[in-house]
Amino acid sequence: MAVDTGESQPNQLPKGVVIGKDGKPCRSCTSKKDFASWAQMTKSSLKSGSSAATSAAAGVGAGALAASTFATPATPDDCPADVETLGRSTWTLLHSIAATYPKQPSVTQQSDLKTFMGIFSRLYPCWVCAEDFQNYMQKEQIQVGSRDDFGKWLCEAHNAVNVKLGKDKFDCSKWEERWRTGWKDGRCG
Repeated sequence: MAVDTGESQPNQLPKGVVIGKDGKPCRSCTSKKDFASWAQMTKSSLKSGSSAATSAAAGVGAGALAASTFATPATPDDCPADVETLGRSTWTLLHSIAATYPKQPSVTQQSDLKTFMGIFSRLYPCWVCAEDFQNYMQKEQIQVGSRDDFGKWLCEAHNAVNVKLGKDKFDCSKWEERWRTGWKDGRCG
């Protein structure tokens, strides 16, 4: 719990910490590093009775406070997933589903995939990501007519997220090589 300094909550949080719908920092929507910064800041302010505002007044921003007080250790695999781990795992699952989706799916398989993607987008742990994906699906209707249709649609959805995160776009003409058959240079065995 953050110490009340009379400032609004967002000013008390390190950059990158996303507030959940319950008003608390969302572990699933925040990177481990940013979540750890928030936890350390909170711990420090509770211990000393100080706040982020006090640190800021002393010329130490939230990021500098976190960096100066501890180094973020590697989080063990048996800890809750952060937004980055969750995202990588999710894209791996979704692209793997695309790679094994039938070339010529039945009407039932097409319906099942649409249903799955709709439910998945509503249950996704990071609410910000979930709402963003739902909006994408409304704007760019999911393509389930074939493996190639779904694979390319999913690749474009992934690229839309990459652009928002400042990452490079993937060449969607190579989606099947990346997620199904393996690279032509043989490095995938």
